[in-house]
Amino acid sequence: MTTSELAAGPGADFPDLVAPHWDVLVRVAGRLAAPGSRDDVLQEALALAWRRRGSYDPGRGSVRAWLLAITVDQARSSWRRYRIWHPLADELPAASPDSAVRADVEAAIAGLPRRQRLAVQLRYYADLEVDDIAAVMRCSAGTVKSTLHDARRALRSRLGEDYR
Repeated sequence: MTTSELAAGPGADFPDLVAPHWDVLVRVAGRLAAPGSRDDVLQEALALAWRRRGSYDPGRGSVRAWLLAITVDQARSSWRRYRIWHPLADELPAASPDSAVRADVEAAIAGLPRRQRLAVQLRYYADLEVDDIAAVMRCSAGTVKSTLHDARRALRSRLGEDYR
């Protein structure tokens, strides 16, 4: 199926279109969604993509980037719902880390501004290329590169020389 066939309507083979991107969608949802919400985020993202398949514009990015943007938006929404149902969630202690290094890195990433944190998570945890990150974040590739540069500089500053 080609990207131009995305909007073909009910006869389009949507699962075949999503399948090549499934692993990265799972990684992104797992990394960005509220605790226990990964599967719900994926289901909501795919349902939304199905309903909006007619609005997909290949001139604005790849199918992969389009699906990722929808998944990221749904992951953000999962946190809003999570905080409604778990009002003390921000006060609960984090799960025990498997290592002190991982805990330090996670804490440093959590302390980044939202945009830098998203760029780092998409690049280093979801293993997305700069162009895909740009499509997800709705900005230019140059902006992604400078955002990642600023994030790395902030992480170096927070973590110190021991983590180089």
